Amino acid sequence: MTTTDDHAISGSPTDGAPRPRKRIKQLEVMVADVIPETHDTTTLVLFAGNDALEYRAGHFLTIDPHQFAGLSRWVEYLEDAKGRREPNRAYSLASSPHEKSLAITVKEERYVSGVTRYPPLLSPLLVNRLSRGTCMTITGFTGPYALPDDIEDRTEHLVHVCAGSGVVPNWSILKYALAERPGLKHTFVYGNKTWDDVIYRDALNALAAQHPERLRVVHTLSRHEGALPSGADVRTGRVTAELIAEALPAAADEVMVYACGPAIGKWDRERAKAAGEEPRPRFMETVLEALDGIGVPRERVKRESFG
Repeated sequence: MTTTDDHAISGSPTDGAPRPRKRIKQLEVMVADVIPETHDTTTLVLFAGNDALEYRAGHFLTIDPHQFAGLSRWVEYLEDAKGRREPNRAYSLASSPHEKSLAITVKEERYVSGVTRYPPLLSPLLVNRLSRGTCMTITGFTGPYALPDDIEDRTEHLVHVCAGSGVVPNWSILKYALAERPGLKHTFVYGNKTWDDVIYRDALNALAAQHPERLRVVHTLSRHEGALPSGADVRTGRVTAELIAEALPAAADEVMVYACGPAIGKWDRERAKAAGEEPRPRFMETVLEALDGIGVPRERVKRESFG
């Protein structure tokens, strides 16, 4: 596969230390495997050639929707409606730097009348219509939601707090840290609607079984009906301050928290403003308020959100 330099950006500011400027590159990749995770979520394993890929656990890549001929009419319509060019879409890497394969996990966005401003463009294609052998161009890799090099000097325990597809970068970070940072322990709090919506469900539980002294996984389900699944720590309800407080393994000012999930978005604010109301808090706002109440300093909280 070939790569071409696109543009330069500064290194990730995650740990506050200056790093050499890195190059963002365009890479031609081929879909090597398509792995269904849930009814609306798929992992795409990407072959990018035999060259080593330099990225950090938690980084993302972007994909330009203009490259897909099957989307051309949708792209033209949306650009007319919005009055601007459709931007690249960002997807967190599901793979980790120590793994051989590059991968992303994509959850299909849905159009909801009265809630969603425009129909989703790229995620339905990536989740439902790409097959093995498909070639496309990606741009990567970057993002501040990554482990600093001196993480083991800052803490002995990472607390992951995720909801839905927000699990993807944390999955990358978790796999990397378990393999490469033996001094770290992890608590993984993961919220979903139902047990069938849990991305990486079996793989997460397998990791917890392989590393019982280093990893605790706590699931919570907001729309579960019937008996709770056996063989895992599963609760009912949303991610709450009480659940996070219970999950904290040490003093609140000694952990590092990586929180990823939905937050109040631009359209949420516009709808609330039109109605003369304040936007309703979503996962990220609730988690940050909970962490403040528990006493976790904001400088010990890394967050990544979508909405």
